[in-house]
Amino acid sequence: MSIPELALVTGASRGLGAAIAEHLAAQGCHVLAVARTQGGLEELDDRIKAAGGQATLAPMDITDAGAMQHLCRSIYDRWGKLPLWVHTAVHAPPLSPASMVAEKDMAKALDVNVTALSRLIPYVAPLLRAAGGGTAVFFDDDRPLQFAAAYGATKAAQRAMIGAWQAEATTPDAPTLHLLTPRPMPTALRARFHPGEDRANLADPKAEAARLMDQVLA
Repeated sequence: MSIPELALVTGASRGLGAAIAEHLAAQGCHVLAVARTQGGLEELDDRIKAAGGQATLAPMDITDAGAMQHLCRSIYDRWGKLPLWVHTAVHAPPLSPASMVAEKDMAKALDVNVTALSRLIPYVAPLLRAAGGGTAVFFDDDRPLQFAAAYGATKAAQRAMIGAWQAEATTPDAPTLHLLTPRPMPTALRARFHPGEDRANLADPKAEAARLMDQVLA
């Protein structure tokens, strides 16, 4: 797959999502950047424009079903298809023993990591098919299970959904699906699981974004 004309990046305001959005835009792809954080999206847009790229900002919460329906309808009305979807949005609840996971923390992890994704897949799938199949990219990790029951459970659910979608992708217009594991990076998400870690030897998010997208788009 060559550099697409359009890419949807969900979770684009910081970390790996922002780095991927910048990388794609620098290659001439119009990036539709989705995140809750307006300020983070505006900073991303400034960097993309400074490098000569183009982006459309969509400050939305992926857990808002109506907003996601409107977003996907808008993509269809403007472009008619979606060649590439990169999903980096994730919620990491506070660490706690499995016997002490707060109900509200599990509920939010389920809402962001499982329920929102279970909605987005059927919303986005027709747009990918309209692009002749398109490509969808998701991310896994190797977080330790200790004190991460809520996070680990919801990531396992994500893997199950993506694996099922991959197994069902048997028609000519089915999307190509990737589940990638990035190298450890100095992101806020990693800091939640590894407080006090020496971040000097961690992978640069921009370099990792380039490596992963080159792998997907080769």
